[in-house]
Amino acid sequence: MAKIFKVKTKTGETHYKARPFVGLDEKGKPIQLCRTFETAKEAKDWAADQIVRRGRGELVAGKYSMAVLFDDLERNFRNRNKTGWAALVIKAHLRPYFGTMRADQVTTSAIERYVEKRKERGRANGTIIRELTVLKRTFSLAKQTTPPKVAMVPHFPKLEEGPARRGFQEQSEYEAMLAALPDELKPILVLAFHTGMRRGEILGLQWSQVDLLERVIRLEPGSTKNKEGRMIPLASDVLEILRMQRELHDRYHPRKPWVFFRHATGDQLKDFRGGWTAACKKCGLWDEAKKRPTRLLHDLRRTGVRNLIRAGVPERVAMTIGGWKSRSVMDRYNIVSEADLHTAAHRLDGYLEENRRKRAEASDAPIDKVEQPLPN
Repeated sequence: MAKIFKVKTKTGETHYKARPFVGLDEKGKPIQLCRTFETAKEAKDWAADQIVRRGRGELVAGKYSMAVLFDDLERNFRNRNKTGWAALVIKAHLRPYFGTMRADQVTTSAIERYVEKRKERGRANGTIIRELTVLKRTFSLAKQTTPPKVAMVPHFPKLEEGPARRGFQEQSEYEAMLAALPDELKPILVLAFHTGMRRGEILGLQWSQVDLLERVIRLEPGSTKNKEGRMIPLASDVLEILRMQRELHDRYHPRKPWVFFRHATGDQLKDFRGGWTAACKKCGLWDEAKKRPTRLLHDLRRTGVRNLIRAGVPERVAMTIGGWKSRSVMDRYNIVSEADLHTAAHRLDGYLEENRRKRAEASDAPIDKVEQPLPN
């Protein structure tokens, strides 16, 4: 709708003021555009055009702050059960930097400055790309609202992502970490090393999902990243440490559901960076220049699938245990390590040496003469 008013100019002429409604501001108050024309037809035509543009999403209802847009995105995440990492990105990085700006102030230049700041903090391109993905989703959602809260999504700079992380937890490193970690974290390391389960799957594990008699962990549909349930068999080392974990649970915190818990309270283990970092420093798995561990819990996901393949488990079974739906995804994890390359070289040496031995034996053996029939 649009209101058309007659107004008098200072010279006494009659003009027409158009005030089309374009939406509500962030406080729920109506917003109307306003423009004056010499004729009523011009005013009506302009107002009608603004209403059409409003319907196409070309007009912004008001100048919204980024704080409001972040609130909308977090609400959208909660409604779709998509909280977690993205919400942490908003809280830890995007709100502190962009939260006091208006949406129209977040230009490409402002985004470039954000990228520069993150790089100064030593963050890799891959990390920054994922943070910008959340920021871009914020603008996309704001533009899709009725009426739209932003006129356009700004252009985002493209960053070149580095190669996929190739870390493995070798057997010697695993044993050293197992000795260095606090008792609360040892079972997590054992399970991750032997199964390649995801961090969230491990930390969210409850005793109702663990069957010690059948030696399996059952992940229900919807509880995994790909939303599909799966069954994970337990090797002897895993079974032994889970039995010990169950004894602690039943003795001190029988009413708590968590498999991995704080020994003092029985509460779920959610963040163990302090203990992991200290163990990595103690084992020499620490990058002094970047001030961070050289081994992450996620490296055990690659290690787990590699160990399964080395043990002769068929790839399809290894994919099922690890929770990969496509072969291309597993290819990123089943990366050959330096030790595998040395093993391949030793096997090649053995093969070539065996061939040389066979040729030498053949050349020393007497050759029987066989009379060939003469041609007719």
